[in-house]
Amino acid sequence: MVWATPGDGSCPDIWKLCNGGVAVIGQGLTETYQDRLPEGVSVDPGERLIIIPRSTMIAVKAGIPDA
Repeated sequence: MVWATPGDGSCPDIWKLCNGGVAVIGQGLTETYQDRLPEGVSVDPGERLIIIPRSTMIAVKAGIPDA
C-alpha cells in the first residue's frame, strides 16, 4: 500500500510493508544535519537521517492508524 507519491515515480514515497513496517524513500541528509541533531539524538552506523516533506506526511496521515 503506497500512502503518498507525486505520481511520477520519484521521491518521496512512503508505503506499508507486508510485515506491517513502513518503508520510506526520501532525501538522505545525514551529513547535512549530523551536527544539528537535538541533544541525545544520534544516527547510528547503518542508519540514515531521511527528510520527509511536510506535504507528504500530511498526505499519508489519514492512512496511518492511531496507536
